[in-house]
Amino acid sequence: MELILASTSPYRKAQLENLNLDFEAHRPLFDEEKFKLDNSITPFEMSDLLAQKKAESLRSKFPQALILGCDQIALLDNEILNKPRTEEGAIDQLTKLSGKTHQLITSMFISGPKKSRSHRDITSLSMYKLTAQQIADYVKTDQPLNCAGSYKIEKCGIALFSRIESEDFTAIQGLPLLAFCKAWYNLTGQHCFSSSQKGSD
Repeated sequence: MELILASTSPYRKAQLENLNLDFEAHRPLFDEEKFKLDNSITPFEMSDLLAQKKAESLRSKFPQALILGCDQIALLDNEILNKPRTEEGAIDQLTKLSGKTHQLITSMFISGPKKSRSHRDITSLSMYKLTAQQIADYVKTDQPLNCAGSYKIEKCGIALFSRIESEDFTAIQGLPLLAFCKAWYNLTGQHCFSSSQKGSD
């Protein structure tokens, strides 16, 4: 079955590429920023709905495909930390997170022609107390400008944390692979490592 990733994220794309599945990545036909402004809901509901809306926005374009949508929100004391976009924004976020524990909400929605699956993973991350120089050095090193929370856990960002609690560590990178693999099997009847997946019609 055709798989469409409703995202242009290089991190989620890399995660899927490791699963031996053929897929195409497409930008969602959905105004995420407008949706955020127009809806007053909890961060958990927001993450879930954004993942769903991203997937469903491509349904008319790919009527027979499984379409995967994801969203991720960093949350500190009920404050949502969006992608910083600039070095100054990243430094500001990391200064707020320094010495504290925050949550990373990762939501996944797979929209199929007949059935759908959804999942939410919540990761708790405790950051060391960092100096201003350490924060500036880290931002220069990893350039986490398009990452919620301003860190890349798969790179030097792992060194920022004293403790990480998660049922699925892969969710931190943007796609909870444990949940995805289970959903893929439930929806297709095949494992991603089946020889018939790669290169199949």
